[in-house]
Amino acid sequence: MKLNISKSANEMMQQHAIELFPDECCGFLYGHETEEVRTIELAVPVVNSKDGDKKRRFEISPLDYMKAEQYALQNNIGLLGVYHSHPQHPAIASEHDLKQAMPYFSYVILSVMDATIADIKSWKLNEENTIFLEEEISNEQ
Repeated sequence: MKLNISKSANEMMQQHAIELFPDECCGFLYGHETEEVRTIELAVPVVNSKDGDKKRRFEISPLDYMKAEQYALQNNIGLLGVYHSHPQHPAIASEHDLKQAMPYFSYVILSVMDATIADIKSWKLNEENTIFLEEEISNEQ
């Protein structure tokens, strides 16, 4: 499946990642999809609620997940995924990311090197939920 990211959603994720550098940022991705294309129309930042080292981990609270699901229902938009940053690391999903991942979601990772966006990749679990597969990203202008 191809992942389209709107210009405004892309800008929001990048701005959030740079603002929180050297800590990891995180947020939700909303949009619509067809069988071939998933379109991210909105990226909404949330607080990284991880206790301890936020430079290497992020956590989204259960309450924030609940609020995200409510927002999607109230606004007739799909909750399609989560984004987060990897400060001073590539935009490659880690083993920790894999263990935390939920089926169906797209996981957009922004690599932030020295407070600059170096790369953006998206990952989705395979049908067996055992490995991540990279999604093709196209950014809307």
